[in-house]
Amino acid sequence: MNLSVNDIAQLERKYRLNLINSITGVKPANLIGTVNSKGQSNLAIFSSVVHLGSDPALIGFITRPTGEVPRHTYENILENRYFTVNHVPASHIKNAHYTSTKFPESVSEFSQCGFTEEYVDGFKAPYVKEATTKIGVRYCQQLPIELNDTRLMIGEIEHIIVPDDAVNDKGYLDLESQSNVGIGGLNQYYRLSKEDEFPYARLGEEPSFD
Repeated sequence: MNLSVNDIAQLERKYRLNLINSITGVKPANLIGTVNSKGQSNLAIFSSVVHLGSDPALIGFITRPTGEVPRHTYENILENRYFTVNHVPASHIKNAHYTSTKFPESVSEFSQCGFTEEYVDGFKAPYVKEATTKIGVRYCQQLPIELNDTRLMIGEIEHIIVPDDAVNDKGYLDLESQSNVGIGGLNQYYRLSKEDEFPYARLGEEPSFD
């Protein structure tokens, strides 16, 4: 297969959607938890969470166009200014996937999809109790992407909750031991396994690649 930009544009819509969503490889699977000022919680799966910097500790994710379709995650973040990012455990893949269902605002995906709301240390957004890796984030800013009317939502990490043995003495999170998953495309889920580890790449210390 060798597709030009014109070939891609002429693909059947759903085929093109699936291909472009999966072509970048495995993406992180995260559940973003929010709540509005009325106390109504929301939980939604995202595959676009990305590291933006470590000092300050910033992460971001992409929201779809708002338009006529309600975006409860986006609306709650603007209203409450806080959200949580929770890794999807392999034991709850199906539960996580169906949080993408277009439930009405009055229905919480937590209860509808078999997850438990967890509020920790007074943080103003709900965590997923069933997740082993959880991040509490304070919303900072949004950057509009004019090409497709999406938005990059940026926040600063204020809380990190992981098992005591999940982080090694260098600070690395052991993703494999947590049995968390990644997403391929829109609906394919992959387990994560560590294949190798290398030191920081310094000029003059690179190995031979014969």
